[in-house]
Amino acid sequence: MGVMLGPHAVRYSGLMESLRPEQAHFLLHGVQLPALKNEHALTMRVIHAIPPDKGDYRPEPIAKSALELAWHIASSEMRFMDAVEAGKFDFTPNPRPDTIKNSADLAAWYSETFNKHLDAVSKLSNDQLLKVVDFRGIIQLPAVFYLNFLLHHSVHHRGQLSTYLRPMGAKVPAIYGESYDSAEARKASLQPA
Repeated sequence: MGVMLGPHAVRYSGLMESLRPEQAHFLLHGVQLPALKNEHALTMRVIHAIPPDKGDYRPEPIAKSALELAWHIASSEMRFMDAVEAGKFDFTPNPRPDTIKNSADLAAWYSETFNKHLDAVSKLSNDQLLKVVDFRGIIQLPAVFYLNFLLHHSVHHRGQLSTYLRPMGAKVPAIYGESYDSAEARKASLQPA
């Protein structure tokens, strides 16, 4: 069984047919869950860095606002984890709840919802992890592979969101090592009072 990604055929046939249950278990517990926890913490730093009164900031008129982009990251992660849990994608629209008015509200929702999903995903059987899941008729992969898509999608959009921070007057947190702002904060903390 091959997998096609977009107009260019990319085949995973050998990988999919040869993936064994113990490998799916290792991918989840040895690779994906630790990575998801790490990336979640980094994404939380960026969301927390959005000033609560600056969620409407957008770098240009057609761009998502900071809060819209942060919601896209958080809600997409839940959609991917839902698909891994359920063995299928549900593309029902998922608008941001009215209760999420700023970055603090979103961070609280994201943390709570992420932890529930992470717990559920961590309990999936090897058969559930190996179940082939269709993504819009374009990609068909074992469920566990979609956690990698989740990571790449979130990292991509988190990078976009981090570029919003300084122009809106916020500090860029450390993500993969120090940022200029986190380095300056560290230097300032080392200065005698």
